[in-house]
Amino acid sequence: MIADSATDVFEEHRPLLMGVAYRMLGRVADAEDVVQDAWLRWYQADRAEVREPRAYLVRITTRLAIDRLRQVQARGETYVGPWLPEPYLTEFADTAPDTEERAVLADTVSVAVLVVLESLSPLERAVFVLREAFGYPYAEIAALLDRGEPAVRQLAGRARRHVAEGRPRYEVDPARRRDLTERLLAAVAEGDLEGLMSMLALDVRLVGDSGGKAKAPVRTLHTADKVGRFLVGAAARSVPADLSLSVLEVNGGPAVLLLSGGRPDSLFQLDIADDRVTAVYVLRNPDKLRYLAGL
Repeated sequence: MIADSATDVFEEHRPLLMGVAYRMLGRVADAEDVVQDAWLRWYQADRAEVREPRAYLVRITTRLAIDRLRQVQARGETYVGPWLPEPYLTEFADTAPDTEERAVLADTVSVAVLVVLESLSPLERAVFVLREAFGYPYAEIAALLDRGEPAVRQLAGRARRHVAEGRPRYEVDPARRRDLTERLLAAVAEGDLEGLMSMLALDVRLVGDSGGKAKAPVRTLHTADKVGRFLVGAAARSVPADLSLSVLEVNGGPAVLLLSGGRPDSLFQLDIADDRVTAVYVLRNPDKLRYLAGL
């Protein structure tokens, strides 16, 4: 009965813990490892002494994620080409029925924000995630991190300014993004460069993540002309005969998963603003796409 109770409480909070860990790390496997470690700590703890399981579990998860992030940064690993976070399947309708709350959750898990968060310190990232994504009061964050509230407010201010400076403007309306995504892919498939260019912002950028394990641009492409010509040219050169696609909700917005022979080949996602595409994300690293196999 005790074991069942421990499991039930943990499973009730698992989506929250995974949400914290993934936003902290941008890596599904690392987030899952952190949540598993949190479960072991929870199971072995003297739970009779825990008055607030939610706060206790968030505290453990956040600290484990900070440690994992510090380890990753200390290794100083060199990544081949641009980096994008591993795709994270999201569905906020059940957990956040309120439109405004869903928008906040989608924004803080978006590719654009996670890329900026990579440049924050582990503590700044933790404070930003807890404050901006989950609305924790400063005093509670301070208690979770064993820091003074003034220090936490300073960390939050620095993180917020950094994210504001680095995050491109975009709209999170999923209906608009899905419509523009479908129209863009149709133009690319038809080789309609003129139609494609009409959807692209002049300063659009294309970020391709292959990790050196698939074909993708090794540098970010900028301007509508370069991005449009690349997309049309790539489609004309290398579209597999057995290509199929499906639309998923990934990182808070619609994305198109391309499959070849039933296996994930590429994941496309757009940022839009003022009904124009401002960013195209192309994920081709097979290590990151394996989480989408079987969908």
